[in-house]
Amino acid sequence: MTVDAVIFDWGGTLTPWHTVDLHDQWRSYARAYDPTHDDSVAAALLAAEDEAWRLARDKQLATTFETIVRAAGLEPSGPAHLRGVAAFRTWWEPHTRSDPEAGPLLVALRERGIRVGVLSNTIWPRDDHELVFRRDGLLDLIDGAVYTSEIAHTKPHPEAFLAAMRAVRVEQPRHCVFVGDRLFDDIHGARSAGMRAVHVPHSQIPAGQLGHTLGEPDAVVERLADLLPLVDRWRA
Repeated sequence: MTVDAVIFDWGGTLTPWHTVDLHDQWRSYARAYDPTHDDSVAAALLAAEDEAWRLARDKQLATTFETIVRAAGLEPSGPAHLRGVAAFRTWWEPHTRSDPEAGPLLVALRERGIRVGVLSNTIWPRDDHELVFRRDGLLDLIDGAVYTSEIAHTKPHPEAFLAAMRAVRVEQPRHCVFVGDRLFDDIHGARSAGMRAVHVPHSQIPAGQLGHTLGEPDAVVERLADLLPLVDRWRA
């Protein structure tokens, strides 16, 4: 097997899974946006995000941060919104730290001539993800990234995986390995697109985000460092 690219999911894969209070994340935004109504604003934002995840799960339709803010009856621009975004980023900062094994793994893959990609189901804009990768020293190790906030579909839709292939300039899905923590979005999606799929099995996926199909991975790794010898065996 030729391995021309390894494409990674982000949350729960390159960044270890954190179980967080999703209402509290939106309360951080709401306090900065409208401190007199922060609980009701946070509840409206959480309801809009839940609907976005439902659409991603059932119809593979992508959503943006601004769409969720607007669906909650708020204006995603101006000083109040900018204060909310800054507070939201600060709240998430400790939960976005990359796995310490990610950097050495990406370096080793690139030393082998293997391109590195990222494909993430996300409402966050590209800038937010690149801030995280730059902070953790990974941004220059990524050859191409696709964030579903910029495209029409989420994983497991084949178009999301095709977009990731284009981002890393690989034409044949059988020459790609996808690594992710979700059996529906990542494993079922990658296998359906013709890629090999590797499962990182440590995330506690919320019930509302579980898909209708559990994909069967080609391999399971308990830690990111275990991926490199697996890829080497496949290439050999």
